[in-house]
Amino acid sequence: MQQLKPKQHAVVIGGGIVGVCCALYLQREGHQVSLVDPAVAGDSTAKWSCGQMAIGEVVPLSKPGILKKIPGWLMDQKGPLALRPGALPTLLPWFVRFLLNARHSNILQIADELSDLTQQVYQDYQVLLDACDDKQLLINRPVLEVFDHADGIEEESEWLALREQLGFNAERLNGDDIADLEPALAGKFQHGLRFGDWRFVRDTEGFIQALTAQFLANGGQRIQVAADAITEQQGRATGVRLSDGQTLAADHVVVAAGNGSRRFFKQLGVNIPLQGIAGYQVVLPQAGVEFTHSVIYADGGFVFAPMDRGLQIGGTIEFSGADAEPNFKRSDIILEKARRILPQLDVSHKEYGIGIRPFLPDTKPVIDVSPRLSNVAICCGHGQLGLTLGATSGRLVADLLHKRTPAQSVVPFRANRF
Repeated sequence: MQQLKPKQHAVVIGGGIVGVCCALYLQREGHQVSLVDPAVAGDSTAKWSCGQMAIGEVVPLSKPGILKKIPGWLMDQKGPLALRPGALPTLLPWFVRFLLNARHSNILQIADELSDLTQQVYQDYQVLLDACDDKQLLINRPVLEVFDHADGIEEESEWLALREQLGFNAERLNGDDIADLEPALAGKFQHGLRFGDWRFVRDTEGFIQALTAQFLANGGQRIQVAADAITEQQGRATGVRLSDGQTLAADHVVVAAGNGSRRFFKQLGVNIPLQGIAGYQVVLPQAGVEFTHSVIYADGGFVFAPMDRGLQIGGTIEFSGADAEPNFKRSDIILEKARRILPQLDVSHKEYGIGIRPFLPDTKPVIDVSPRLSNVAICCGHGQLGLTLGATSGRLVADLLHKRTPAQSVVPFRANRF
């Protein structure tokens, strides 16, 4: 009688959207998988995202249009981007690298490389979502963007053309179109865009929880403690030591803990300039205003997102430095701007939230294998695309750990590119 080959054990460090997708794709390979994260399922950076599957958001943050606005934003403490003065010394090296990516040739290359990943997002998620009970976790609904003036769209024309060249479409909207799609905004805006190939997650916390539940139903275990270190022997990881003293044996390890991945970089032999950037949100559970679509307000620098938990308004970002306390005055600023547009908003009940988005200077994630430990994958730095690229990242990690050539090149996302 032929003996069954024992299952290999994989440990994934990080239980957010990227980590749980990595865990699910490793389960598809037949592995017994442990997912390690000190937070409860769903309580992660992606919970406080705007819920957009932003497949066309491939032009890096360093595009010239944004760079021109940054000085003015930094001078205006109520602007969509803020910098805490005390954080500047530690942020300067990151900003220098960020500015180097402002070259036109670099922007074109980065957009092309990111689009190679985002083209596969829906197929990669469908593999995972088919097994979930709720078939409405991902809503096939476009995302809108509105502008105060026509000049706002004209300033984006080069990048809209680039997106179209890469296969992503945007339909131009007038005031009547906007009013038809979102009656609450009737008469407020005369210029907008409709991203027909973007989709929307109506409950970002529930989305992660549903995928985690599927992971557990498949036989995985989720351990709610912190990972302290990776144990190793002869150039390979042998397990993960946890903060409660136990060690999980592992044939494969994935480091997918967002900003928390930094603690492992030295051991993994990489020097990745990962910077956490705070994104602030406010939720109105009884907003008194109905939205059907997620709507980006370009000139205000924030988004109206109709979530199951209420109308979420957010997107303003802050460079505050590592381990800084949240400044929820940023959420109040968002709310103040939203009420200028919609004075009827009911703000009697509100909830604040913050997501510390893990950014790299070139806006691309790291998806690679450690140069020191050949059975450890690194998957972090997704910035604003963590929710969008979760499933695709999981598939690529599974390919890398099993020495397969992925369908998309991961060379642009190597850890040593810096």
